[in-house]
Order: sequence, then C-alpha cells, then structure tokens
Amino acid sequence: MKTTNKITEMKAISNYTGVQAMDSSSPAKKETTMNTTKKITGMDMKVKLSTLWIFYMFSTAYIDITTLYYSVFINHTPVVHYTQVFLLGAAILVEIPIAMVLLSRILKYRANRWTNIIAGIFLTGVQIVTLFVGRPTLAYAFLSIILIATSAIIVWYAWRWPDIDSTR
Repeated sequence: MKTTNKITEMKAISNYTGVQAMDSSSPAKKETTMNTTKKITGMDMKVKLSTLWIFYMFSTAYIDITTLYYSVFINHTPVVHYTQVFLLGAAILVEIPIAMVLLSRILKYRANRWTNIIAGIFLTGVQIVTLFVGRPTLAYAFLSIILIATSAIIVWYAWRWPDIDSTR
C-alpha cells in the first residue's frame, strides 16, 4: 500500500514539474521547454521584458521631471525651447516604452522578439544622442546610463530569446 502511494506521489510530482518521459511529437514538449526556461531564468520572457520596460518607463519619467525642474527652477533659463513639435516628439518617445509594456505581454514570439529588439536599439540610440545635446547635468548623465543599460539589456534578452516552437 505504501509503495503504491509513493509511486503515485512521484508521478504527480514529475507531472507537476514537467519532468516526464515523452517523445518529440508530444504536445507537452512545448510546455516542458517553457517550464525549463522559466526554471533557469526565474520568470517567463514576456514578463521579464515587460518588467524591464516598466523600469525603463519610470526612469524616463524621472529623467524628464528632473530635467524640466532643473531648467525651470534652478537654472532659470531653459536650454531647450519647448515648441508644439518638440512636445509631440517627446510624447512619441515616451509612448514607446509605455506601449512596449503591453506589447511585450501580448505579441506572439516572432513579433514580440523583433519589436523589443527594434524599440530597444532605437531608444538606446536616442538616449546616447541626447547626451551630446548641450551639457547634461550629473543627474541626467546618471539616469541616461541607467536608460542605456536597461534598453541594451532588453535588446540582449530579446536577441537571446529561444524559439520554443523550433525545438519541437
């Protein structure tokens, strides 16, 4: 009786963790591969990318707030002339990481991977260029390094994201 319970318990544990004997045509292979990826990285890649975009988004908001605060209240002479076109461009740049939080969660693998790579490379380039427009404050330089590193990590994770369907 005890041996039967032990065997049943071991089968239940192996089914729960995704460790089971299966052939290459098994429909559970994709789920097992995903479980293995989650075990290695600690979380699903969609969640990881989305979380990095949330971090990027908050860092972007803070860099914009501190820059505006410095130019208006401390420096008293804004370096940048805020026109309607400038504000539209800034809104578009801020909207990219906001949209990527959602898109990283809902897009299918191929579109998700390439969207993250393209958005990450684009925003990395934009942030690098902004460091050479005028003389950045220390806070701006620090936060720029954070933004550049975060977008580079996003590109790295998206680039290295394995295609689970091709392992079938």
